[in-house]
Amino acid sequence: MSVLDLFKLDGKTAIVTGGGRGLGAQIAEAYAEAGANVVVCSRDLESCESMSAKLKGMGVDSLAFQCDVTDPEQIKRVVDGTKQHFGRIDILVNNSGASWGAPVEEMPVEAWEKVINVNVTGTFLMSQEAGKVMIAQKGGKIINISSIAGFGGTHPFMQTIGYNTSKGAVMTFTKDLAVKWGRHQINVNAIAPGFFPTKMSKVLIEHGKDYIMDSTPLGRLGNDSDLKGAALFLASPASDYITGDILTVDGGAHAF
Repeated sequence: MSVLDLFKLDGKTAIVTGGGRGLGAQIAEAYAEAGANVVVCSRDLESCESMSAKLKGMGVDSLAFQCDVTDPEQIKRVVDGTKQHFGRIDILVNNSGASWGAPVEEMPVEAWEKVINVNVTGTFLMSQEAGKVMIAQKGGKIINISSIAGFGGTHPFMQTIGYNTSKGAVMTFTKDLAVKWGRHQINVNAIAPGFFPTKMSKVLIEHGKDYIMDSTPLGRLGNDSDLKGAALFLASPASDYITGDILTVDGGAHAF
């Protein structure tokens, strides 16, 4: 096997939650480019169907599902549908996310609960259901999308304590699940992106752009391909001996 073969995903099947747009779409495209069949799901079925059609045009097979990752029944439908169509699940990317901007003292409890439920409970539920398939087939890769906001306190312009807290929880979940499921040959890792221009981050970037640029050594935001390499690495045989890790993709901001 050549070193380039280590990054091929031919014949693999991946599920990407929140795969219809933003970072999820970037990851879904990367996997298709590497040869994987890709299932995309989110609450926005239309965007997933559009992405699925685009992936099929790249020469792979794809399915689109509507799925609220806080609903166990909807998750089961996605996992069962994927297993029935493709026969296995090799890769799961827990990318679906939510955020809410408000000072801590003004944050509605309903907003806090929504963010925690989507970002943390959704990651748990999706991993649990897809993990049953991976355990039975004795192998798989789970990649959780965290954030550099999960490493600790953030600048005051980032009034998103629910989001920040949830992403720290995703990091701990990743490490603990890696320990628990290593015996099943399931690799569990996370990616901690910095600032990428997405629908969810647009307002935040507008408010803190000067600070973001000043504290990012590479002096720019993430682009439409900056996450592809990291996501492919963690999904491919190239990372078979890596588990429980948090791969940071932030232009060097964490090094400040």
